[in-house]
Amino acid sequence: MKAVLAERYGPPEVLQIREIATPTPKAKEILIRIYTTTVTSADWRIRSQTVPTGFGLIMRLVFGLRKPRQPILGSELAGVVAAIGRDVTRFQVGERVFAFSDMAMGCHAEYLCLPEDGMVVATPPGLTDATAAALCFGGTTALDFLRRARVRPGEKVLVNGASGAVGSAVIQLARNAGAEVTGVCSSANLELVRSLGATQVVDYTREDFSRNGETYDVIVDTVGTAPFSRCRRSLRKGGRLLLVLAGLPDMLKGLWVSLTSGRSVIAGPATVKRDDLLTLAALAEAGAFQPVIDRIYPFDQIAEAHRYVDTGRKKGNVIISVREPS
Repeated sequence: MKAVLAERYGPPEVLQIREIATPTPKAKEILIRIYTTTVTSADWRIRSQTVPTGFGLIMRLVFGLRKPRQPILGSELAGVVAAIGRDVTRFQVGERVFAFSDMAMGCHAEYLCLPEDGMVVATPPGLTDATAAALCFGGTTALDFLRRARVRPGEKVLVNGASGAVGSAVIQLARNAGAEVTGVCSSANLELVRSLGATQVVDYTREDFSRNGETYDVIVDTVGTAPFSRCRRSLRKGGRLLLVLAGLPDMLKGLWVSLTSGRSVIAGPATVKRDDLLTLAALAEAGAFQPVIDRIYPFDQIAEAHRYVDTGRKKGNVIISVREPS
């Protein structure tokens, strides 16, 4: 099979398409023929080792000191079951599925084996492979942080970095929970953010949300530019600051803030559950959640897709078409 390998850390040029052996599923695994995958900000950070302050050594210990321990990046996929292990009961050959491999990665390839009881579920008939593949990274992160914040109907939620994969998911899922959402983004993305359900938008190139006098029950920072020191005046008493992306110093300060200020700072990696994929699929099928798709690249242009993600200007999700569905 063909796979994209990053055998060292560095710019998009380190990515090489190679022929490697197609994996064989173990007894409780399924082999997925991948039609669609994505390039996320996580792929960029792992490949380039561009990480928030304080996490450089931790990232190297997790993903490989000198080079990636798992050279095949990619955490989202959609495709069909190509083969099953002898003890598999949940899936059948030919069934459409989508999956999230999270930190195990491996999705930038033509095939991948996953446990049948892992983060893989059937794709609803009404969803395209591109939509299904784009559900997971932003959607599961948004679900987990909103769940930890216990967002309630009628609360005011501000999303900093509202046009990215996570931010665009937070807007839609918070609206679905009954919250009133304000999105912070650049001038180019104002209409997109409004279309996702934000009742108010703030153009960060012209206005600083932390100085306009508005206050919120929940502030979600998806881009690492809104620590508590900046948001203090904008967060109501009892409010929650969700640091989806933050450096280690701001995360540690958040523990003290939570203990002493009457406000909470919620940070740390998202907890992903299989039921979250089912929830996202149901919401997508019902039209309540639609992952934003910015660009679609063919498999042989995946380095160019990485180069675009590296700019930090992508809107929602960048899709890789591995092969056309049969």
